[in-house]
Amino acid sequence: MNKRKLITAPVFILLLLALFDGCASWDAASQESLLSAAGFKTRTPSTPQQEAMFARITPYTVERHERNGKVLYVYTDTKQHLAYIGGEAEYQRYKQLGLQKSIADSQLQAAQINESATLYDRTYWGPYWGPWNPWW
Repeated sequence: MNKRKLITAPVFILLLLALFDGCASWDAASQESLLSAAGFKTRTPSTPQQEAMFARITPYTVERHERNGKVLYVYTDTKQHLAYIGGEAEYQRYKQLGLQKSIADSQLQAAQINESATLYDRTYWGPYWGPWNPWW
């Protein structure tokens, strides 16, 4: 029985890690679609200077940088080797779209909860439904 625990614990941990990795990639894909919708431009680093700058930026987060007196917001995707670059207007649009998505997700979740509550409501199905109360 001890061997069984020794085998199942690492398997369980690997499954959890795989689950969380999937969530992170889903979140990154969602964030990248918001950035594109907000007007951020995608760039692939092509020079050694750009590669060095790409490596210094924290991946999968929007960072604010100033260059030649101009404010830029940069998001890097290390898996696709892309940088999303936008200005102040694009960043404000990105924040607005993120808020709208958050509200829509909340409304969807509330609708799903209401729907599941309705499915188990006795007034919806009638008094003679269920395994403990057959209709015949």
